Amino acid sequence: MNITICGAGTVGSSVAEALARENNNVTLADTNGAKLKRISERLDIKTVLGDAADPDILVSAAIEDADILLAVTTRDDTNIVICQLAHSLYKTPNKFARLRNSKFLEYKKLFRNNDIPIDAIITPERLVTTQIMKLIEHPGALQILDFAQGKIQLVAVRVGQSGALVGQEVSKIPQIIPELRTRVAAIYRQEKGFIPTRETVIQPDDEVFFIADQENISKVINSFYDAGKTYGKRVMLAGGGNIGLRLAHELEPKSFRVKLIELNRNTADRVADELENTIVIDGNASDRELMLRENIEHTEIYCAVTNDDEANILSAMLAKKLGAHRTMALTSNTAYVDILENSGIDILITPNFATIGELLRHMRRGDIKAVYSLRRGAAEALEIAVHGRKESSKVIGRTINELELPPEVNVGAVLRGDKVLIANSDILQDDGKPITLQDNDRIILFVIDKGGKQISQVEKLFEVGITFF
Repeated sequence: MNITICGAGTVGSSVAEALARENNNVTLADTNGAKLKRISERLDIKTVLGDAADPDILVSAAIEDADILLAVTTRDDTNIVICQLAHSLYKTPNKFARLRNSKFLEYKKLFRNNDIPIDAIITPERLVTTQIMKLIEHPGALQILDFAQGKIQLVAVRVGQSGALVGQEVSKIPQIIPELRTRVAAIYRQEKGFIPTRETVIQPDDEVFFIADQENISKVINSFYDAGKTYGKRVMLAGGGNIGLRLAHELEPKSFRVKLIELNRNTADRVADELENTIVIDGNASDRELMLRENIEHTEIYCAVTNDDEANILSAMLAKKLGAHRTMALTSNTAYVDILENSGIDILITPNFATIGELLRHMRRGDIKAVYSLRRGAAEALEIAVHGRKESSKVIGRTINELELPPEVNVGAVLRGDKVLIANSDILQDDGKPITLQDNDRIILFVIDKGGKQISQVEKLFEVGITFF
């Protein structure tokens, strides 16, 4: 597949790396020559120096032959112009743009080929706000990912020292929590991922990814987490920008007691006028005396979401040291994730991977309903709609065990109509019998390691033969 990416920032370079690993022909354009040089030294891609809003530069970036255009520069207007040029000059079939201003989503009728030719809009702030809200509502989780319009969720949790499932074999889960249906899709132990067997023992400090339906998420999390550990609804936010304001707006109607700290006085005044029940504080979240005055030790969840990575990290570390129960920090620099693993910050949120997952959803072959980039891009979770007939499909009419999946790929669940079928012992059970996949089923897959050709193998497996049409 030929892919042109305009913008070599964190998102653009990360997407370029992910797509190059999957043997796509990638061309990356940017105005920063030093950045392009660093990227070209480690990736087998073509780079073009210049502003892609210039038609000549866009042509040099191989737009004529592009199957997909990604416009992910730092400017919304530039991304819009790039998509318009690609459409007008070469009718590029798939044009995706990152637009930071979420107001664009209120005017979707603008984005048609006869008006502004963008096929999909990616809004990082909206994606990040949704991600953080889930983590605030389920504070024992590291990640919560929605599939099948939220009917199925994939959750990552760090196993505590105690809990009903700690020290137990995976096969014992149905006996220990018989009222709940759940499936352990993957375990990462000392940074190495594997698909658990029935005999695998869940150990403290494991990072466990499990599948469950939405209503049972909290109960399953509590089974992995330290017994008796609970969280209240006192939340402190650092940063009154787009993300902080969005979070406060969503938290207020859900009975959370919210404090928001903003360094800029004018921004603090504006935010205070917009919010009803949030206490807005004009000050520096890295000010120890201020944090103590605001009773940080009684704060259940502290979340730093300013546009300054270092300020977020430092204030979250301070909040943890002063007694905040659980801390989160927003950072666009993925290098910080490894460096700060034992810093005391509970969760480092990297918005780039949320954006990458949304982009990949539109770029995968087949009827892909959702894609999530996990473990700093090394793993992936997908929701695929199954189509075809037995004669034209490699999956229709087959049980889960009969699917020719790569060894690094695990099935978590299947959605059939409104019914969630959780995988159990590698075979989905329906009234005690293995089910076979049917047209319009949705299957949830977890890819442990994307280091090889696993994604392309999955895509080919779920392709529909020409006779189906």
